[in-house]
Amino acid sequence: MDINPVKKIPTFKSGNFIFSWKYSLNEIIVLLVEAEVAYKTLKDLPILPEWATKLEGDLIRRSIFGTAALEGNPLQEDEVAEIIDKKQKPGKMKQAEREIENLIAVYDFVKKLESSGSAFEITEKVIKEVHAIITGKIDYASNLPGKYRNHKVQVGDKDHGGIYTPPKCLPDIEKLMKEFTLWINSDSLKNEDPYIRAGLAHYYLGLIHPFGDGNGRTARIIEAILLRTAGIKYVPVMLSNYYYKNMDDYFRAFSIARKNKEKDTTAFIKFVLQGAVDSLDEIKEGITFHLELLLMRDYCDFLRKRKSLTQRQFDLIDLLLDNPKSFSLQDLFNASPFNTLYRNTSERTARRDLKKLLEENLLYLENGKYNLNFQVLG
Repeated sequence: MDINPVKKIPTFKSGNFIFSWKYSLNEIIVLLVEAEVAYKTLKDLPILPEWATKLEGDLIRRSIFGTAALEGNPLQEDEVAEIIDKKQKPGKMKQAEREIENLIAVYDFVKKLESSGSAFEITEKVIKEVHAIITGKIDYASNLPGKYRNHKVQVGDKDHGGIYTPPKCLPDIEKLMKEFTLWINSDSLKNEDPYIRAGLAHYYLGLIHPFGDGNGRTARIIEAILLRTAGIKYVPVMLSNYYYKNMDDYFRAFSIARKNKEKDTTAFIKFVLQGAVDSLDEIKEGITFHLELLLMRDYCDFLRKRKSLTQRQFDLIDLLLDNPKSFSLQDLFNASPFNTLYRNTSERTARRDLKKLLEENLLYLENGKYNLNFQVLG
């Protein structure tokens, strides 16, 4: 078993390149435990198949938006959703739209990869295939889909740790990519926590920067592959959105780890783990909210059947469960979807309905607005 945490690789034009899985366990242990506990809690939550499908679709949409936005894609999240849902207008596809289409395709590719029960081995073939899908049919300067670059590049900026010059020529990149796959697939790394192994793969692909363009998206997809094939659900696609929302910290974590004289990667691993914990908490809140909606609907159906609620009062709560939001008395007559229900109803009757729903603790009144009261469930 390879137990040396630091691996030094001499290159032709780029000096020594170092692969390191040195990190401070004391600094990340709390996050590792939190991630494990949060994931176990999430797995134990009951979730209907249709919810799971919708949840995964929502997470992939947000991930595609996040990973594209990190690289400067100008499309907003609703525009990304239209492309995913095939609602965009027909015609010649612009680069921004093609980038989204390619990310949709690469997530489909990721879904097809399954673990054999042991840690998934990342090969150069997989990395090149991912890159070819991400950058295919896009005319990036000095980039060939699925092909390593043979020119000098610089990445970063002074606001996020300064400019970094990755390995400079094709022979060095070819050597480092071969060494990278040997290293990330070594016994030591395959026996590591999946979050740490995936984070290191992400980090070192970013440092090697093997392609002319699309390196960040490729590194994040490789990270997602390692997490997904390790049996971790939801988080692999959620992390890209976390990186986007915390963009400055994301680039800063790269720079801090890169500049560490001891080649300690704690800064980047810690950032990845914090992203996993925050993502799991957000997903858990979403699932819990869906469960509350289901329980609330079931409870209201019970009240209707025992005649504690009229059909219209039940229908009002049902509308709110489909679209939870604050509303006023006048909204019942003027705003969709309430106006359909109260079109031929007097204001007196509407007030009586609201009073009854307040008495049953199904609604609460705050600042003149009515809201669903989930506290009634206890």
